[in-house]
Amino acid sequence: TPSELDFGPIRIRLARHFGFCFGVENAIEIAYRVLQENPGKRIFLLSEVIHHPSVNADLQSRGIRFLMKPDGTRLVDFSTLTAEDVVVVPAFGTTIELQRELEALGVDPYRYDATCPFVEKVWKRANELGRRGFSIILHGKRTHEETRATFSHSRQTAPTLIVLDMEDAQYAISFLKGRVSESEFRDRFADAMSEGFDPSRDLLRIGVVNQTTMLATDTKAIAQAFRDAMLELYGEAKLGEHFADTRDTLCYATYENQSATSELTRSGADLAVVVGGYNSSNTSHLVELCEQVMPTYYIKDEHEILSATRIRHFDLHTATVTESDSWLPSLERPVVVAITAGASCPDRVVNAVIERLVGFFPQALPMSEVFGPFATQAAQSAN
Repeated sequence: TPSELDFGPIRIRLARHFGFCFGVENAIEIAYRVLQENPGKRIFLLSEVIHHPSVNADLQSRGIRFLMKPDGTRLVDFSTLTAEDVVVVPAFGTTIELQRELEALGVDPYRYDATCPFVEKVWKRANELGRRGFSIILHGKRTHEETRATFSHSRQTAPTLIVLDMEDAQYAISFLKGRVSESEFRDRFADAMSEGFDPSRDLLRIGVVNQTTMLATDTKAIAQAFRDAMLELYGEAKLGEHFADTRDTLCYATYENQSATSELTRSGADLAVVVGGYNSSNTSHLVELCEQVMPTYYIKDEHEILSATRIRHFDLHTATVTESDSWLPSLERPVVVAITAGASCPDRVVNAVIERLVGFFPQALPMSEVFGPFATQAAQSAN
């Protein structure tokens, strides 16, 4: 259940779990350690260390450069790299092909490896399933850095198919049941299959893994749909030969943040504010959860809150930044705002958003008075 910060005329309901996960904290710590340990050297990140602009901007201000954009577009000519340069792999990991390209230039891409351990867990499980003769269904966004990396690792040992959503999954299941032709299947998944993928052969034994930032409930539903199809086609006795249980690959942090956000929406509020980078996959899914229940504003930081009557925010449906008026209701009763944040959003940004909101209410209790009991509770829990 969410925590409630009661400032009088405005109440903030804060998701129980939000913000930095272990993988993000680990990646940031590595990035700053690299700066300390390599004075005078050129330091590069393969791409954004995490998907939040303030963190990436701070690293750039300290001299770190990005080799690529998140979509893979190169910002630096790789031929200019030397063995003296330091390259850091971000939290999303990287492809085997890119790793080999850097190694050929004399650059060790894994001297400083910030790949999230839970992403690596997915890679290891996919490879283990491949060695056992299973194909991999990868639930993810085809162009996302993590999906590109997982796809690269998975296809080394297993035929791999990327599905974006339940619609893709049901299409693949329809092929299994003879309702879709092979040519139709190949047209739909032309850029989402490993080389040599043969649906007639490679969909007979499958395991489902995911891009860890996708909605865990969606991954579970997709896996269940494939399991149900295999059960229908082959029966209970042979289910284990055709469907591998991969529930243990789901990222606990993503699941906790999403579960906490669902509880936050059930607690009720006048509106929700979701804080995170606009290219953050996991943050976008928190927005989707909130949008189902209440007006929701997706902002990267407190500066997007222009005034009590106007807010700049990211529209998931049009993929554009827009502005809205009359977003903060003026009610006789206290205004209730639900707040959560993506896994790459620093706590200081969430705190600044709360301060900005409370500042619109002159009669609000001071931050120190409201946060005091929570600070005491946290200290007692730590002891």
